[in-house]
Amino acid sequence: MYYNLAQLLKEPTGSTRDYELDGSFVGPENGIDRARGRVRVIRTHEGFLVRTELETQVRLTCSRCLDQFELQSQLKMEEESFPTIDPATGKTTEPPEEAEGVIHLDAQHVLDMAEVVRQYVLSEAPIKPLCCEECLGLCPGCGNNLNKEKCKCNAASVDPRWG
Repeated sequence: MYYNLAQLLKEPTGSTRDYELDGSFVGPENGIDRARGRVRVIRTHEGFLVRTELETQVRLTCSRCLDQFELQSQLKMEEESFPTIDPATGKTTEPPEEAEGVIHLDAQHVLDMAEVVRQYVLSEAPIKPLCCEECLGLCPGCGNNLNKEKCKCNAASVDPRWG
């Protein structure tokens, strides 16, 4: 997920480059997840506009039954990127004031998409992920996964005040 944009930085405004993205990143549960798709980088007067359309595969834990499952989703991203070093002079540059939370190129003008993809995946991941809508969860008495087997314990607890 690294792209060297040094040559594009020397080209006029409006120049574009298309890249294929197929890589892994650290996902929401600190596992290795995958993303693939297209990345288009457009030269702007101060930096770059990065547009992507990605298919992601993320491993999550079901909030009901605690089983691992894979969530596939489509992401569209559009971010600005600015160089930290001017290629003509070699001096350190400051991004525009309104450029908070953008992708910065490193000193060799390399764009690292891994962190941006991770942040988008985190924002798209459900707060309470479910392996399926009909997930039955765990038995409150014995802890068996009710999706895999029926519970053999007496789940109907009786209030001792009524006994």
